[in-house]
Amino acid sequence: MTERIRIHARRHAAALAVSAALVTALAGCSEATTSQGPGADVPQVAPSVYESAEAAAEPAGDEAGDAEAGGDAAGDAEAGGDAAAYTTPGPEKVRDAFAGLQATLQETCTPGAGDCAYFLGRVNEELTGMEASMKVDPQGPGHFKEPLGWTATLRTVLAGDTSTANLEKHFKDLVSTRDRINSWMQGHPEDYR
Repeated sequence: MTERIRIHARRHAAALAVSAALVTALAGCSEATTSQGPGADVPQVAPSVYESAEAAAEPAGDEAGDAEAGGDAAGDAEAGGDAAAYTTPGPEKVRDAFAGLQATLQETCTPGAGDCAYFLGRVNEELTGMEASMKVDPQGPGHFKEPLGWTATLRTVLAGDTSTANLEKHFKDLVSTRDRINSWMQGHPEDYR
């Protein structure tokens, strides 16, 4: 219990340090403006430079609509043929996803007491990340047959409803799936070391 208090105290101290740094940084900013734009102490880009850069960045005519709708063939070719690879990162490695899941082991909540939204949401998110990483692992999903079966069962039980009320209703399912996967991974150290 004392260790838990220390952890919370460290988290609060870190949050206060970040807040203090942000306040200090913002205090240095100037909000001074004149009828001609920002005050003399604020750097300004000449409008002609901005407008020409903006015009060069915008596609002309119908290409603008195509770009907003997901890109055109020429744009995809310029991006190396696979524009999605640049915008959507893939799942984490199994060891990284497992570390996130393990970080939830010392936490809990009391369903119905109003303190479960963060905890259960995080457990659900970590299980989802773990599942995704196992499915794309080079060893193949067959290597992770049992844990993937447990998460599939959990997904069926949750039926796509990740509201706090539904997660609280299935508290035991979430926590037991997390604990079963943790135990399974502990028996397969080659997967996370």
